[in-house]
Amino acid sequence: MARSNTLKHGEGVSYCVVAAPFGRLGILTELVDGSLMLSKIDYLPRDAKLSSPKNALAKEVALQCTAYFKDPNWIFDLPIKPSGTEHQKKVWDSIQEIPAGKTKTYGEVAKKIKSGARAVGTACGANPYPLITPCHRVVSAQGIGGFMKENSPGLYRQIKLWLLKHEGAL
Repeated sequence: MARSNTLKHGEGVSYCVVAAPFGRLGILTELVDGSLMLSKIDYLPRDAKLSSPKNALAKEVALQCTAYFKDPNWIFDLPIKPSGTEHQKKVWDSIQEIPAGKTKTYGEVAKKIKSGARAVGTACGANPYPLITPCHRVVSAQGIGGFMKENSPGLYRQIKLWLLKHEGAL
């Protein structure tokens, strides 16, 4: 069960790096229209320098991520900065419906939202909230697929494999 968090007025943009079983997570929070929101989560390599959360929301994000690492069925409850195109939002909303331990192919997601598989893959690659919007649950019809970003495909593939194994999908 998610916990509520109390945020103090005046907490601005903050980036921290916390440990994860597969490496590190970068957590970006910022004020949006007077409310502190999660702006982005980055997957980072193990050698990324750790830095402590500086505000209540960043601490809560780190706590909820730790809870997910202990229980793959954890339900995140965090204020997320609105982002993405209408198409990306459709893809991300559809992916939220895939339960832990299950996967869908890019084609299955595309069919559901009346899109193309490549466009679904592109939206997954643009997802600013991995773990929370679980694009790792979207796989290729021929295998795992989905390497997220070109700059470090090995890292992202390893993370995707870890997450799918953690959730019992592999």
